[in-house]
Amino acid sequence: MERVAPEPDLGFGVLESRMLLDRVHERLALFLHHLLRHAGRLLRWAVRASTLVPLAGCEDRLSAVHPAGPAAQTIATLWWVLLGGATLIFLFVMVLLALAMRRRDAPGQASGERVWIVGLGLAFPLTVLAALLAYGLVVGERLLPRPGPGVVDVGAEGRQWDWHFTYADAPGRMTEGVLHIPAGRPVDVAITSADVIHSFWVPRLAGKLDAIPGHVNVLRIEAWVPGDYAGVSSEYNGPGYTGHDFTVRAHDEAAWADFLAGEAP
Repeated sequence: MERVAPEPDLGFGVLESRMLLDRVHERLALFLHHLLRHAGRLLRWAVRASTLVPLAGCEDRLSAVHPAGPAAQTIATLWWVLLGGATLIFLFVMVLLALAMRRRDAPGQASGERVWIVGLGLAFPLTVLAALLAYGLVVGERLLPRPGPGVVDVGAEGRQWDWHFTYADAPGRMTEGVLHIPAGRPVDVAITSADVIHSFWVPRLAGKLDAIPGHVNVLRIEAWVPGDYAGVSSEYNGPGYTGHDFTVRAHDEAAWADFLAGEAP
């Protein structure tokens, strides 16, 4: 009779696994203890390090957080507020996670856990998100173009692969690739398209808005000071998309009057 090989003893393996998990949990708890102990110092260094990359792009010609007009300023403020709210929720969740990793199970703990989960895990994020949503709606309402004194009307027509601009104060005048506006005055841009959907965006002056064939969307822009501001078509629309950019040129009062009179800009 052939001798059957004995089955392996799994008990020792299970015990080893439990001991390993206990050691991992112990090391993790020790790590979290040191992390919380020096949280302030680590947070300061993390904030300093994390700002190096974003700050490098803040002065870029297409930077939405380097505003040059009131609409862009409002959008940049909204961006920072949303970032702050998201950071607040993230840090709060990380603190809860660290506390959960450090705590041991104890009798009668279920009721306390419900308070943490419902009161803080749900109520706190929902409150912050609701506040951010309300603020975003108010900001969006402020950005809508409204009739008022001194508003300049221009037209922008997207094409593959250029932009044509017309001017209500200079009938028959058309420029290609460069939109001329007066500095310090609100400008309503009536945006449309001659072929496919494009997207009109001058990050330092305003938000982006689609150019749709057969439809006109109006975007309010304004530049605080004279200068050139880069614009792009921010929606992919074919192989020439990467070169589909334009310039917004803001003039002082004298240069704007000369432009309307037909003089070369």
